[in-house]
Amino acid sequence: MKHCCCLLPPSLKTSVKTEKGQEVVKLSPLPKRAKRTYLAMDTDKEIIGYVIPVFRAKEAREALDVKVVKKTRSTHIRESAERMESNNQICHINPTKMNPDSLTHPPEFIVKPRGQTVWEGKTVKLHCTVAGWPKPRVAWYKNNVLIDAKAHPEKYTVESNYNMHSLEIKNCDFLDTARYHVSSLNVKGEASSVAAIVVKIVILILYFSSMSADGFCPEHGVTFETTIIDKFEVAFGREGETMSLGCTVIVYPTVKKYQPEVVWYRNSVPLKPSKWVRTHWSGERATLTLVHLNKEDEGMYTLRVNTKSGFDTYSAYVFVRDADVEVEGVPVAPLDVRCHDANKDYVVVTWKQPAVEGSSSILGYYIDRCEVGTHHWAQCNENPVKYARFPVTGLVEGRSYIFRVRALNMAGVSRPSRVSEPVVAMDPSDRAPGPSAPWTGMIKFTEEDPTVGVVPGEPTDVVVTEATKSYVVLAWKPPVQRGHEGVMYYIEKCISGTDTWQRVNTGMPVKSPRFALFDLAEGKSYSFRVRCCNSAGVGEPSESTGEITVGDKLDLPSAPGSPVATRNTDTSVVVFWAASKDVKHLVGYYIECSVVGTDVWMPCNNKPVKQTRFVCHGLTTGTNYVFRVKAVNAAGYSQSSSNSDAVVVQAAICECLPVPGKATGVTLLEAVKDYMVLTWTAPANNGGADIRGYFVDYRTVKGNVVGKWHEMNHQALTTTSYKENVFYQFQVRAMNMAGVSKASLPSASLECKEWTITVPGAPVGLHVLEVRDTSVVVLWEPPAFDGRTPVNGYYLDIKEASAGEEGWKAVHEKANKMKYMKVTGLKAGTSYVFHVRAQNLAGVGKPSAVLGPILAQTRPGTKEIYVDVDDNGVISMIFECSEMKEGSEFVWSKNYKAMTDTSRLTIINEKGKSRAIFNNPSLEDLGTFSCVVTNTDGISSSYTLTEEGLKRLLDISHDHKFPVIPFKNEMAMELLEKGCVRFWCQVEKCTSACDVEYVFNDVIITQGKKYTMNFNKSTGIIEMFMDSLEVTDEGTFTFNLVDGKAKGTTSLVLIGDGPHFVEYLDFTVTQECDVLLKCKIGNVRPETEITWSKDSIEITEEDEDAKKISRQDGELTFNIGKITKKDAGIYEVFLMDDRGKDKSTYSLTDAGKGVMNELFRVIGESLNFTLKKTTERGRMENWHYTISVFFIRDAKIAASERVKSGVTGDQLWLKINEPTEKDKGKYTMDIFDGKDGVKRVFELSGKDRARVVGGLPDVVAIQEGKSLNLTGNVWGEPVPEVSWTKNDKELVSDEHYKLKFEHGKFASITIAAVTTADSGKYALLVKNKYGTEAGEFTVSVYNPEDEESKEEKRD
Repeated sequence: MKHCCCLLPPSLKTSVKTEKGQEVVKLSPLPKRAKRTYLAMDTDKEIIGYVIPVFRAKEAREALDVKVVKKTRSTHIRESAERMESNNQICHINPTKMNPDSLTHPPEFIVKPRGQTVWEGKTVKLHCTVAGWPKPRVAWYKNNVLIDAKAHPEKYTVESNYNMHSLEIKNCDFLDTARYHVSSLNVKGEASSVAAIVVKIVILILYFSSMSADGFCPEHGVTFETTIIDKFEVAFGREGETMSLGCTVIVYPTVKKYQPEVVWYRNSVPLKPSKWVRTHWSGERATLTLVHLNKEDEGMYTLRVNTKSGFDTYSAYVFVRDADVEVEGVPVAPLDVRCHDANKDYVVVTWKQPAVEGSSSILGYYIDRCEVGTHHWAQCNENPVKYARFPVTGLVEGRSYIFRVRALNMAGVSRPSRVSEPVVAMDPSDRAPGPSAPWTGMIKFTEEDPTVGVVPGEPTDVVVTEATKSYVVLAWKPPVQRGHEGVMYYIEKCISGTDTWQRVNTGMPVKSPRFALFDLAEGKSYSFRVRCCNSAGVGEPSESTGEITVGDKLDLPSAPGSPVATRNTDTSVVVFWAASKDVKHLVGYYIECSVVGTDVWMPCNNKPVKQTRFVCHGLTTGTNYVFRVKAVNAAGYSQSSSNSDAVVVQAAICECLPVPGKATGVTLLEAVKDYMVLTWTAPANNGGADIRGYFVDYRTVKGNVVGKWHEMNHQALTTTSYKENVFYQFQVRAMNMAGVSKASLPSASLECKEWTITVPGAPVGLHVLEVRDTSVVVLWEPPAFDGRTPVNGYYLDIKEASAGEEGWKAVHEKANKMKYMKVTGLKAGTSYVFHVRAQNLAGVGKPSAVLGPILAQTRPGTKEIYVDVDDNGVISMIFECSEMKEGSEFVWSKNYKAMTDTSRLTIINEKGKSRAIFNNPSLEDLGTFSCVVTNTDGISSSYTLTEEGLKRLLDISHDHKFPVIPFKNEMAMELLEKGCVRFWCQVEKCTSACDVEYVFNDVIITQGKKYTMNFNKSTGIIEMFMDSLEVTDEGTFTFNLVDGKAKGTTSLVLIGDGPHFVEYLDFTVTQECDVLLKCKIGNVRPETEITWSKDSIEITEEDEDAKKISRQDGELTFNIGKITKKDAGIYEVFLMDDRGKDKSTYSLTDAGKGVMNELFRVIGESLNFTLKKTTERGRMENWHYTISVFFIRDAKIAASERVKSGVTGDQLWLKINEPTEKDKGKYTMDIFDGKDGVKRVFELSGKDRARVVGGLPDVVAIQEGKSLNLTGNVWGEPVPEVSWTKNDKELVSDEHYKLKFEHGKFASITIAAVTTADSGKYALLVKNKYGTEAGEFTVSVYNPEDEESKEEKRD
């Protein structure tokens, strides 16, 4: 405790003694005007002691009573006389009057509140004693928030008696743990002190100490089990409404007088009762009531029930939608307004941007303030601020305020946000840092150095804490030398490049070490410094901050990553996304959704979320949605992410979803010593969800005795080991999201023995699509075992289901490279079965498992894919299905393969219709497109797009994009009476919106004295009347028609006796591939000027192009020669003499495609395909030519794995692997060396030389005594002749050598009981009129006994 006594002379000091005998200094008398103090005085106003007030609280019981020591009357008279003499001397020396302000002094804590620790449920009381004049006003704060005892009398009691102040806190709980500040304020200053209250929770201590590991509660002798029923669901509310959430809680067993602890949470933060939140526990039902909903109330609500045996929780999300706006297009209200960094005269207000900006982007925000206890709102900023953070200045020290925010866009101002929590305008740095020291029972009086009249020092650490284009915030530390009366501050600024410092706050110095500067020029640089001031004067300036550029320091967040939407329930979708990169001070994310086909975006959340996963509720079942995400921080919104893929809102797992059907056809694909490869056919019914995997069971078989079934895999399709030469049986079960199916029928007994065959295994996965009355498409997968060489083709066989094994027939003769084939020529109503064999160089493998029977019958209501061209010329394929089920989807493929290049097609699915739109139709799109509807009974269809079909569709598309108005009669002319001329035409049909433009020699003419127009839209007749025909009327009359998108033009040329064009400019191509521009002229005289121009530039005699111009009789020719890109342009010919003029124009740019097509047609006349160049010495030189284009039927050939072209030495080649019927036609090769070019054409008629295309091995090693059978595949048209040779000698079919040639395709040789004499070099010779070929192989016969004897000799 300190008290000032520096003005008393030493002679006037006296002393008093306490009961403990301690001596203290006696103070000088107080003036008469002074109010009552705690100083003890006698009748002569002599200070005779100091009175210590007695505390009412328990903590003050140790306070001391002071006993006043009396003195004799003579002693007092003598001391009074000495004092009066001394006073007279002082007044004589300094006759100035006393300053009345010296009687007042700032508040001072005589006794400060002490921190305490209490148990939960108890009552605690804080005490303090304050001195000061005028009498200070005292206020209590909890964590810097003013305590309103009148508003919460059940919780707080505040008392003030004789400068003793107390705060009583009743029924303490954990939330009362805080720092409590007491502030004392009068006109001379402010003082504050702080005490910490810590509340210990009894329930938690008992809970953890009494609960055993298994939840047993020794206190009650039971284990409590908690069940939450009648749960609240995901809820939707609107701002301003009241919402109640509730659950029924059952605690078993029921113990008398025992109740669980019920706690509500929002986003994992416990809720406490307030004017917005009310909780109720009836003993059975827990209820939470949200009064006057706001967007701040949105979030995940959790009910937690704590018992002494554990806890149980339940959570659900609450969405709060915006209230209806008063003006259409204005933004919705901001949210989550908070106050930070409160000081004596300013506070920083922050908020979060709303999810909906309205009809235009948000331009800024207005901040309003209101003093607590009043209803007057004042706007804090004149201009809207863009940042969601703003320092509010001009506050009155010691008063409490609340704030709200409004958003502004082009349409207007939003409703205000929910108000913030109250905040008091006080500087935290002026308050005591913590609880005071304990009371010692002693009072000490000390003298302090005089500070009156001392100018304060320099502030330190001046920094810019915030900088935007709207304001700059400075902060600094107070000076060390500042005196007791406190200091205030002046802020100065200096524009960069100058030395002039300007004071910012000239009117009133600020009290807080914080200051916000406004009205700074954006982009300019400033320096700042601070000066301190008090009653003695203004101190020296602080160090400058250095140059600070005014502008936004916080960047907008980057766009989040692409969202991924997945199904959740019938009304919700789960959305994931990648977080924004390098974002600072992220507030959260807003998620928006839009129905596919519309451009209306709706918010999924009205309160930003920080996680990158969100469940969007309240969606419409069965509707197709896309989603996007945007991030937000104090600077504003990011760009929206890209849209997610469309997702249909439906449950991920249907409650009635069945398990899959049984798998079928378990067979062996490959066997090695210790493992086997199995295959089976997937269930026909997948249960409405994709098959996730299979479980395989096995059992051993010994003779006719089978063992027990064992699970081979606990996860789908893992490998295992088996014993060699042991027989096994297998069964398979399919699994989807709903569960596991029943087991398939057991397979045949399969031996685990290594295969040594060289041909491939059996194809697998046979299934059919597009079953019709006369056709079906069969598809399969390659075998797991390729044999010695890779598979190079397949053969599909068919037979009627009722026929025997001899009824199998080959569907095709040549090996099929594809893994599908369309079988035609079926009989309606007949059932068929199929199997497939794979082929490699060693031969043809075993057939696959039989597929079928398949009934050749078109299902009722079957629809096919059809092609549509809309009014905008967009080409699309459409497939409709009326039998869609839960989980059914449209799956498109090209050539029965999944489409990897998604840039070619855009797929749009709408309920029972799927549309595949060609993005840029071209030759790359040729092929077979198929569409399958999943989870149905094989509903599918296909459409084959051919080159001719593509051209037809492109023509239709062009007509739709650029429709033409058809004319019933082209323009004609009639001469009427009195020299009047009538021009007329008639259109076949037109609408009422059809318009006509009348043109003469490229100039629009209108109705007037000379011309009269009429358009009868009912008959389609267009007329124009000209009053007389004059020489100046020579030229071209044109009617231009526009009817919506359709256009039409018709013209008529009036020619007098002047020069004119008989035929206008057009092109032709010579046999030498030169391009000529030609026209015919008439009525030309020698003096007629003929002028050519290109791109409006006249071709003069000095130009090179003048040599290309020729004239013969009435024909003009411009020989372009070998056309190149530089020849493109607009060519014009002008005729002119004294009789008149005429002009003809041709655009080689627009007509380039037609010129090239004609050029390629002429090229096709060449038949020679050999290119050679020989020098005079007879030496062959390399001819460096470039193959520019290969064409077939005037269409460019695209390179692929099947079709390749290249140059080898002096040969140019085009290679087509496995040609088909589609490859027939004329082939053109264009060769160009930079100057000249050569073009060659040949025709591929489909006839081919004889060839051996596969089936024969290179070497065959066989044991003596066994039979050898080999089959070779033969190709040729006409069918070739076949013969076999051994060591170049022809073989003849006999008992030892059996030679066969079947179906004009398969040539086989069988050698019975081979011996070592059969070893040698064999060949299969094939021959037709187009060529000969031999397939050679070597046969090696060995004797095992000879091999063993050779091994013994080596040993």
